[in-house]
Amino acid sequence: MTEPIQVYEYENGLTLVTQRMDWVESVAFSLLVPAGCSRDPQSLLGLGNITCEMVQRGCGPRDSRQFVNDLENLGVDHSASVSNSHASFGGAMLADKLEAALTIHADLVQCPHLPADQLEDARLTCIQEIRALEDNLAQRALQALRLRRYGEPFGRSSQGALETMSRIGMDDIRAFFATAYRPNGAILSVAGKIDFPRLRDRVGELFASWRPAPNAELECVPQNGAPEHIPHESNQTHIAIGYESVPYCHADYYQARAAVGVLSDGMSSRLFTEVREKRGLCYAVYAVCHTLRDRGSVFCYAGTTTERAQETLDVMLHELRQLSCGVHADELQRLKARLKSALIMQQESSSARSGSIAADWYYLRRIQTLEEVGRIVDGLTCESINRYLAEHLPAEFLIVTLGQNALELPR
Repeated sequence: MTEPIQVYEYENGLTLVTQRMDWVESVAFSLLVPAGCSRDPQSLLGLGNITCEMVQRGCGPRDSRQFVNDLENLGVDHSASVSNSHASFGGAMLADKLEAALTIHADLVQCPHLPADQLEDARLTCIQEIRALEDNLAQRALQALRLRRYGEPFGRSSQGALETMSRIGMDDIRAFFATAYRPNGAILSVAGKIDFPRLRDRVGELFASWRPAPNAELECVPQNGAPEHIPHESNQTHIAIGYESVPYCHADYYQARAAVGVLSDGMSSRLFTEVREKRGLCYAVYAVCHTLRDRGSVFCYAGTTTERAQETLDVMLHELRQLSCGVHADELQRLKARLKSALIMQQESSSARSGSIAADWYYLRRIQTLEEVGRIVDGLTCESINRYLAEHLPAEFLIVTLGQNALELPR
């Protein structure tokens, strides 16, 4: 019997990572291509996003309509998106439909039609995404925070910008596809009811013609790390706070994750209790860990009214500083229960596991088993988390606000 987790690297650089889950009847895959928005030229922001849209408009023997029909006839719940690092294509389906779904996606990354007569329709779709982001004031504040925190190109928005989207032509899309849609650096993760030897051989056949391309190193251009206020006439104020943390690959990542969980996991967390429940200052408040390959952050958000914005900011900063005083046993017990529930639910979902093992390979170059993560969670103690906090004090807060009035910031 093959091992539940298997990894195979093909000669062209494509890596197949799998987990066999015999207790489910489904299978899911994630195909991560190193064509994220960090590869966009500065003058053509959004190029990766519109290329992702265009490759789905026909590939191999299928036109745009047949591409969609074939996936739906197979019962594939499919998706596509662009992040900073990847263009990602995924699907979940019954196990016996996997090879047919992978055949379609092998054509997508190797021989898309890129139909010039559909460029304007694709551009309109991408422009609507940009405008939707502009209308989502919470996301605008958080996006501004990410750019300030990471700089170019790692902090940019995957959607691009209106002024550059209008410049993108077919030659730009074809050139981006030729250089960024490459197997070296690509990851295909599959989880569910699979036969690994058969899958390994079939993937090798399907992607055999995919040729590697040079991988240019990206240089970071730091942003001004000063606080920022984005004026906007509104009765609401959106507050985004960031500070340095450890990345996912760091040995202390789960200590950092636990500390943020005390802040923000559930209705008993400190931010929810102190900012929303006790004082009624806001309608939404949370904190999350965010990671790049070599850098990490904690990002916090609150949405509130103009009148209560200053107090909301002050209380949030107080709770962030108070975290350095340590976590308590009852907080850790609640957090462990939530983390273990999440692990159990992931074990029952081929889609969740497919995404998780792809991320593990990208960030760690290895796959963490759920049992391994469970042992890490079991091993968390107040002492270990407090020791981490003593060495990584929440400090040097980067603050972005969006709303009618600028707020008074700490010195």
